[in-house]
Amino acid sequence: MEENKAIPASNFVSMACPMPLSHRETIVMSHGSGGRMTLNLIRSVFQKHFQSPLLIRGNDFADIQLDNGLKGQRIVVSTDGHIVNPLFFPGGDIGRLAVSGTVNDISMSGGIPRYLTASFIIEEGVPISDLERIAASMQQTAEEAGVQIIAGDTKVAEKGKADKVFISTTGIGFVKESTNIGGEFAHPGDTVIISGSIGDHGIAVLAARNELGFRTTITSDVVPLNHLIQCVLNAAPDVHVLRDPTRGGLATTLNEISTQSKVSIELVETDIPVKQEVRSACEILGFDPMYIANEGKVIIILPEDQARAAIDALHADPLGKHAVIIGRVTESGVTPRVTMKTSIGGTRIVDMLSGEMLPRIC
Repeated sequence: MEENKAIPASNFVSMACPMPLSHRETIVMSHGSGGRMTLNLIRSVFQKHFQSPLLIRGNDFADIQLDNGLKGQRIVVSTDGHIVNPLFFPGGDIGRLAVSGTVNDISMSGGIPRYLTASFIIEEGVPISDLERIAASMQQTAEEAGVQIIAGDTKVAEKGKADKVFISTTGIGFVKESTNIGGEFAHPGDTVIISGSIGDHGIAVLAARNELGFRTTITSDVVPLNHLIQCVLNAAPDVHVLRDPTRGGLATTLNEISTQSKVSIELVETDIPVKQEVRSACEILGFDPMYIANEGKVIIILPEDQARAAIDALHADPLGKHAVIIGRVTESGVTPRVTMKTSIGGTRIVDMLSGEMLPRIC
């Protein structure tokens, strides 16, 4: 489960201590946004009943130490659901998204993904040709990532009882016992890196719905990142945090990390890469690219003295050729928050996304 203007400090407290949900409330689309309402749902319902210490850590993966003869390694597990609309979009489809998303969640532990399972809920009436296309895309993406799809399940829902195809995937991988990477390990003085431009996936999916009112050549960045991440870790072995900014975008993801690590993060607006077409679409539609989903980017937080090595490793790979430093971790022991030095010289608080900006994109 995964999870901008000045706001009072009390709002940050609610992220750590969410308001209980009333039994009279019902689920709305914003509960799936990946922002504060999602966090509140997870903490008020699921973490209330699921008391696993691994779940409470708040990462997109769980690394498990088992007495199973795996010398020097831990098992890493992650699970994810995918309900993107439309099923096929510029640069990808729900199958590529499902495999890449789970491969990337495993990779955010610093581990190497090996195996996937997949569960399909298919609505009656979906063309077999669409399902074939999705399955072929999943296999192609799995081969690209170097993982195997080893098990699955299929259910069919009556027409009108689902929406074409939903896919859930679970990933299994391995991480070195000496590796400790997670959202709770950011330290003051750390450098914050993003591997490329933000907002591409969300705008590409929205464009495929013909809801923009204009044409765009933007394509989704959906891609498995495991090979890129291993190159970074070979060059900069003391990485503290890896996180892919999917639902809720860069802003919401950094707020999650800030809360997990109990630190403040300061960004520089002019250093954050946004393609002009994405920026233009956001300006027309009233969106902020900081909150648009990505499916092929990674946030890297690491000691300042290893930042140059990480950037060089990223630039050596086509997936990281536009990687840049966008900020730093400033302090701990204070109310966790994310701030940004703006292009006009001011400073503003970058809050966590509350509700739904773009539904059904992941």
